[in-house]
Amino acid sequence: MSRTALRICPLCEATCGLTLTIEGTRVTSARGDRDDVFSQGFICPKGASFGAVDADPDRLRVPLVRRDGELREATWQEAFDAVAAGLRPVVERHGPHAVGVVLGNPNVHTMAGGLYPPVLVGALGTRSLFTASTVDQMPKHVSSGLLYGDANLIPVPDLDRTDHLLLLGANPLESNGSLCTAPDFPGRLKALKARGGTLTVIDPRRTRTAKLADRHLAIRPGTDALLLAAMANVLFAEDLVRLGDLAPHVQGVDELREALRDFTPEAVAPACDLEAGVVRTLARELAAAESAAVYGRIGSCTVPHGTLASWLVDVLNILTGNLDRPGGALFPQAATDKAPRPAGPGHGFRLGRWHSRVAKHPEAKGELPLSALAEEIDTVTEDGEPVRALIAIAANPVLSAPDGDRLDKALASLDFMVSVDPYLNETSRHADVVLPPPPPAQSPHHDFAFNTLAVRNQVRYSRPAVPLEPDRMAETEILARLILAVTGMHGADPSAVDAMVIEQTLNKAVRDPHSPVHGRDTAELTAQLTGDTGPERRLDLMLRLGPYGDGFGARPDGLTLEKLLAHPHGIDLGPLRPRLPQPLKTVSGKVELLPAPIAGDLPRLRAALRERPDGLVLVGRRHLRSNNSWMHNIPALTGGSNRCTLHLNPADAERLGVRDGAVVRVKGAGGEVTAPAEVTDAVRPGVVSLPHGWGHDRPGTRLNHAAGDPGANVNQLLDGSLLDPLSGNAVLNGVPVEVAPVTEIEGALT
Repeated sequence: MSRTALRICPLCEATCGLTLTIEGTRVTSARGDRDDVFSQGFICPKGASFGAVDADPDRLRVPLVRRDGELREATWQEAFDAVAAGLRPVVERHGPHAVGVVLGNPNVHTMAGGLYPPVLVGALGTRSLFTASTVDQMPKHVSSGLLYGDANLIPVPDLDRTDHLLLLGANPLESNGSLCTAPDFPGRLKALKARGGTLTVIDPRRTRTAKLADRHLAIRPGTDALLLAAMANVLFAEDLVRLGDLAPHVQGVDELREALRDFTPEAVAPACDLEAGVVRTLARELAAAESAAVYGRIGSCTVPHGTLASWLVDVLNILTGNLDRPGGALFPQAATDKAPRPAGPGHGFRLGRWHSRVAKHPEAKGELPLSALAEEIDTVTEDGEPVRALIAIAANPVLSAPDGDRLDKALASLDFMVSVDPYLNETSRHADVVLPPPPPAQSPHHDFAFNTLAVRNQVRYSRPAVPLEPDRMAETEILARLILAVTGMHGADPSAVDAMVIEQTLNKAVRDPHSPVHGRDTAELTAQLTGDTGPERRLDLMLRLGPYGDGFGARPDGLTLEKLLAHPHGIDLGPLRPRLPQPLKTVSGKVELLPAPIAGDLPRLRAALRERPDGLVLVGRRHLRSNNSWMHNIPALTGGSNRCTLHLNPADAERLGVRDGAVVRVKGAGGEVTAPAEVTDAVRPGVVSLPHGWGHDRPGTRLNHAAGDPGANVNQLLDGSLLDPLSGNAVLNGVPVEVAPVTEIEGALT
């Protein structure tokens, strides 16, 4: 007999509500939940393929432990015994920094990934933390930290109320949105146009989003910061700056005017390959709009001036008075955020509190660049121990980081490695222990990260749709046991981790005079928590202490886990609202418009005014059916237009002697790859495009479908030396490459 169950989709940032059809313990179909308070029935091909993702036969069911050089199936007890025996000696002999932690982007798509990795890193005490953020959005975290004092205080465009939207390096019709959680992003953009609004897209490719736009400008890759600086320059020069209600909360306007004086439209036009008059028009239209928002994403982050571009996105929103106002860009308020405190000065945000051992890259937000992981393992210096052991959680950096060949060799040299991963992939194949989490249908779900980026305040929670199979272990328990194993508490009850976090959180809350539980008894509060598991009790705790919470009885109508469970389609908490100055944590208590690190990086941007690329440059691309490397093993999500081909403009193809469908060789600073050519005028001349996350051709994996059509690893074209200096983010777009046709003889040998 079939039944239905509700589940929030964990396969991209849109977080759509699903209605699953289940036969026994198998998900047989998925459709959009029309009653979901946020997504209202919207679904994309990834969500529709939830059952196929869940039932992938290549998913590991039991742990693997390396014995006599081979990974073999083992019991959970044997696996955690091996973890403790492998990691603790490294910590005791070489110190905690000799253990690296790598977190992949699927961590923010799971409840376990939101709750436990911060505890693991804190308990271990390592500074060797590397995440997918530094091949993605770290510039936005750094710019927010410098502007607002909080690296996680990221404004999002108010899509449902804006009159004018300017998108840079973003293709939400394919990505479903990024650092902007919005189910049915395409529908929201169409609604913008239907109400008479304007959509402008800045992108070197004519993407699906660009085709929808009122204006598409094919900018030269990597010059977004120059364009934005020139737009700000126009606002100052033509007296179009209107801070409005922001004025009391902003400092540094006059200093900013002077800092951007050289970035006139005429100065940036040759570098951006845009007419100066067009740049002026963009600025004037932005200033004249009743409400407007500028939104930049991965294409503007993964470039040489990613932090400056991210900063200038917010600068334009601020100078036009569109930050923190309806229809502009606002700061979401998630249900599990900390309760608001009185406005006032904070501790601010600092960069470079420590540096990487080899290349001396500054940390950002507690992280070191993922691009530096290989050298931190394989290079001996006098400045501390190299990384000798690695914990990789939902991470595949051999494909997602630059120069995977070097990292591949470096991982093989480690003393010990453990991977928490459902697959034996290009990275986890190096592990001494692989701990596989269960399929998503067997896991609970709450979006801790994405609700802080959502275009509407809401809260939803899904309990497991299918009971945990007897031979599997919940991901929350896997990570709790991993914490115990690396901290010398192997064998303790994993519930001790949740109990410790709850006790520490409540002890801090009762001492806080601004907390609704100030002065109360911790034991009495702990006894009030509900939930069937430790993770649920932690969720209940966060909801109760959050901005909408009941405060453990202080606000009887507030949120609790019990109330949330009574609303299986979620609870709508209303549209985004102005919040400044309350969330600011800068030392001044204001938006600091020209922070010193930003000012210090502007000369580098000024030098870029004179740069002109000679030859082809590379950009990436997204596809609606993909989310990096971890979905290429699902037949329903590959094929069709989701292929690893090199897009190049017809003019470039003719000049190079490349015909459509022919195999070409692409060469960069880090190596070379081959891929079929796809000749298309959707990419501007001088630019080629190869998608991210492919290259499933290494031995020792168990990804049968992906290996059948492996594609090319675009990151192998990079040597890892190109980074945005403020954020440590890898430069993945706008990098020079050479393209040449592969001869028939070479192709036969490939």
